[in-house]
Amino acid sequence: SREAVLLNLSVIISIFMLCPFDVHAAAQERFLQFINTTQSARAGFEQKVFDRAGKLVQESKGTLAFSRPGRFRWIYEKPFAQTIVGDGARVWVYDPDLQQVTVKRVGQVITSTPAALLAGSNDIDRSFNLSSIGNQEGLDWLEAVPKSKENAFERVRLGFGKSGLEAMELRDAFGQVTIIKFAGLETNPKLPADAFRFTPPKGADVITE
Repeated sequence: SREAVLLNLSVIISIFMLCPFDVHAAAQERFLQFINTTQSARAGFEQKVFDRAGKLVQESKGTLAFSRPGRFRWIYEKPFAQTIVGDGARVWVYDPDLQQVTVKRVGQVITSTPAALLAGSNDIDRSFNLSSIGNQEGLDWLEAVPKSKENAFERVRLGFGKSGLEAMELRDAFGQVTIIKFAGLETNPKLPADAFRFTPPKGADVITE
């Protein structure tokens, strides 16, 4: 469904900073290294959403790019086109089928979400309990459990492989699981200055929240 493609914006923003690591380091150490070394990245991704019973309810794919702090472009190509752009101050969500653009302040969708894990903050421990949970299916996994009960997610897991962050798993309060796998990750590329600018297409409805 289109609702599944939209997801929660906090999921999307939480993934806009990726970085390769020393494959021999523990997951938690690799995550902290990530916080300190990545300024920009781009990659392709595949995303799957499963319901509480483990049934696949949605698949999508696309591309992403980001530049710290707070600028990113997340493009869904299939099955429904959608563009999500963060320019550092605002987040623009464009749905071409509906000719609709929704605008939010970055703070509205980053605060108390998994985005805090990857936003480069030095006080991550205030919001999440972090722990390495071992190697599964060839990846070293870090689990982040939010301390606040008001968080939209029960837990977030980050999977690190030879190329860096290769997968992300998010479980929400309703038991729904979103799994995202990254491909062709390029770290700290030179990105165009206008890569994170968004101008609403002519004729599109613009809704500011």
